[in-house]
Amino acid sequence: MTTPTVAPAATPNPAAAFYAGLIARSLGAALRVSQSVAPAAATRLALRLFFTPMPLKLAARRRPLPAGWQVEHWPFEQGAMAVYRRRPEGKGERPTVLLVHGWAGDAQQMLLLADTLHAAGLDPVLLDFPAHGRSAGWRATLPQFVRALWAASARLGPLHGVVAHSLGALAAAHAAANGLPVQRLALLAPSPPPALFLQWFARSLGLGDGLPQRMGTWIERVEGVPLQRFEPGWLGLHVAQPTLVVHDEHDRVSPLAVGQRLAQALRGASLLVTHTLGHRRVLGDAAVAAAVTAHLQAARGSQHDPGRPNGSEV
Repeated sequence: MTTPTVAPAATPNPAAAFYAGLIARSLGAALRVSQSVAPAAATRLALRLFFTPMPLKLAARRRPLPAGWQVEHWPFEQGAMAVYRRRPEGKGERPTVLLVHGWAGDAQQMLLLADTLHAAGLDPVLLDFPAHGRSAGWRATLPQFVRALWAASARLGPLHGVVAHSLGALAAAHAAANGLPVQRLALLAPSPPPALFLQWFARSLGLGDGLPQRMGTWIERVEGVPLQRFEPGWLGLHVAQPTLVVHDEHDRVSPLAVGQRLAQALRGASLLVTHTLGHRRVLGDAAVAAAVTAHLQAARGSQHDPGRPNGSEV
């Protein structure tokens, strides 16, 4: 496992919000006790916690669908993925845009973006990653997110665009770097690379410095993907698609430095810095939705601005 290339920001611990609940804190206490007695067992328990979205997505699985949307379930690995599409309206082909959420999120967080894209003549398709929303399972991994993107692309055909949030943005960049057939990317509040987040995870539960290294080694061995290939430096050498990165200066989950580093690494990427939206409200902001739409419309020969120069703000 490689050393992360993005230095931790001044925020005490951006991962702490994910593990503040009673279940996570109780497991953290058990981990602290077991580390000195049985480090291998402690690593396995830590991985189970790390792979479990917190809080559990029970509410998202019961949430009613808004008018005009329908849900399908596509087979995927050991379960099924929930996919949300607009009900057919009229005739004519619309370019397909896949929208994906982040860790502990769900597809319906992307509805405002999806409706804006649909109004602009695109065909938005929303995906619940494994263990999220209405998709099957209770645990997931970042490489599994990547495989889910490939599975969706196999069903949908070449994609006009992918709009992705947080950990989904990191998965989308990795998939594009490895040949996912997509024309353009919009990465919203991209997550830190996994090596760095593993460090934050261990710190949030008061665990030792050796645990992140052991966890990363296990992930690389089992998943067969070097974690270094999620680092900005590696992605920057392999992502060729025009990319819009949107990041808020007050993001407490993924600091602005993460988005800045990724935008600098990707050739020709544009960075849009927002204010007061944090990590998740960026998904429900009309100005962000307009910027994402303009970026995706640029590939269709529209008159929209193809994206602001690196470092622009709203």
